[in-house]
Amino acid sequence: MWKMNWFSRFLDFISPRLCVVCGRRLSPTERSLCSVCQLHLPRTAFQFTPQDNPMAQLFWHLAPIERAAAFIYYQPHSEMARMVYRLKYRNSPDVGEDLGRLMATDFLLAHYFDDIDLLVPVPLTRKRQHQRGYNQSEMLARGISDVTHLPVAAKALKRQVFRESQTHLSRHERQENVDGIFVVTDTEILKGHHILLIDDICTTGATLTACAQVLASIEGIRISVLTLGFTKD
Repeated sequence: MWKMNWFSRFLDFISPRLCVVCGRRLSPTERSLCSVCQLHLPRTAFQFTPQDNPMAQLFWHLAPIERAAAFIYYQPHSEMARMVYRLKYRNSPDVGEDLGRLMATDFLLAHYFDDIDLLVPVPLTRKRQHQRGYNQSEMLARGISDVTHLPVAAKALKRQVFRESQTHLSRHERQENVDGIFVVTDTEILKGHHILLIDDICTTGATLTACAQVLASIEGIRISVLTLGFTKD
């Protein structure tokens, strides 16, 4: 269990850490989310049926993804969406790592990481990452790595261009928006391995499908997917 050192306790005294969902002051053993909000997270339980769940079905006949799951159901503008906004737009990479640890702890119980070799975060463009200061998917992957001890291959995949946000696009428009934008930069590190693609939110699966289609040409590769959230229709 994570414990605060004396310096962290001092900082917490003068500037209390607050839950990213409800705003309640966190206890010394809590990270980013209070225990009450953790308990009420809208978990999907997709990890127990990773080949056949609403998220996995998005990839059928489109990409060679072996298993797919999301930690929680995501609904924009909901109370729980605050933690995603905090991660993406409030310069809070630590929130990503904390959520990654929480995800991994839950998913270990379902043996979701069995035979996974590498964690591959979905990349941002260089410009986008510079603006944000970090890649939120990489922060999630690093939190997962802390629990699973799986290595993170953060530079194995590159996003060449950013066309426009996927947020307000239709399913077909989302697919066109990400077509051809990813390239593999390190084939050797991926060859013959079972990789786990990590992303923040899955809505139509277009971004993850585009990644998987590019990766599929690598010799001996196997691909699975894990995201923080899954958007319900």
